[in-house]
Amino acid sequence: MASNKPAPEAPSPFVTDNFGDADRTWEEWNPTEESIRPVRGRHRVAKQRGLARSSTVLGVGVIAAVGAGGMATAQSKPPVSISLPDSLADNLPDAKSLPGVGAFMSDDADKTPVSAAPLTSAGITSAEAEQGTTDAGEALRARILQQAEQQQANADAEAKAAEEKAAAEKAAADAKKQQDEAEAKIAADKKKAEEAAKKKKEAERLAKLAASYALPTSSYSITSTYGQSGPMWSSGHHTGLDFAAPTGTPVKAVHSGTVKSAGYSGSYGYRTVLELDDGTEIWYCHQSTMNVTAGQKVSTGDTIGRVGATGNVTGAHLHLEVHTAGGSGIDPMSWLRSKGLTV
Repeated sequence: MASNKPAPEAPSPFVTDNFGDADRTWEEWNPTEESIRPVRGRHRVAKQRGLARSSTVLGVGVIAAVGAGGMATAQSKPPVSISLPDSLADNLPDAKSLPGVGAFMSDDADKTPVSAAPLTSAGITSAEAEQGTTDAGEALRARILQQAEQQQANADAEAKAAEEKAAAEKAAADAKKQQDEAEAKIAADKKKAEEAAKKKKEAERLAKLAASYALPTSSYSITSTYGQSGPMWSSGHHTGLDFAAPTGTPVKAVHSGTVKSAGYSGSYGYRTVLELDDGTEIWYCHQSTMNVTAGQKVSTGDTIGRVGATGNVTGAHLHLEVHTAGGSGIDPMSWLRSKGLTV
């Protein structure tokens, strides 16, 4: 690095030379590059007055860095003297002419530069300053911690809200499941109760029917059923229900009605036809005797004849047939059971 020595002071125009000629006038000395030999090598500045131009530029950079980052530490370090080449130093602007820097410059080393605030306070907000914060690094650290705490608090709040939502949804699902189960149980109980009531009602109906219907005879055994096939019947199958019983066993009216006919009828022997109010006909066949005549009204349980063996038979029994109002024969056992009777 190189630097020019200070130029020698110009002699006064009225200085006396060695020859004592006080009247001789000296011209102003204007040194040129040819008249002055530059000093080579390093040297130290004996005394700094204010801030060197190069140090001023560095200070501007430090101030800018501190203002941008809020981390000012340059104030605690001692100033450093920096020498620059003549070619660079001659092209630098005057430090005092820089905006905002002239206030820091002073020609008197004993004067204190004007400073609005310490560099370490750069980046501190007014609220932090009011709270007593003076260090920008600590202020930044406090902000980061505060932001981290706030983010953690937000995350915890979101997690808590999610847990509460999940718990609420689970509780709602459990409640709905319990409600569905309760409703299903109520429906099942209701259905069961309805079925029980229906069965009870049917039992009551059958009991009432049984009270108004009666079996055609007693002390019997079933020997032939409806539809049974065999050569003993001219149609090839049995058309009624046979109650085998001793001769003379009473034959009773199964329900109230009117005697439509009573007399001998070929292979049926002595036969009584009882017509009910709905048009159904009950045929009592193979009787030994008959106790009613045509047109006579009878009630349930009245004796209308006796068991016998008249007609085409192989033994004493009551042959019972049931015909609808239209004349079709039906199964007597099913019909009697539909009236609540046990055959």
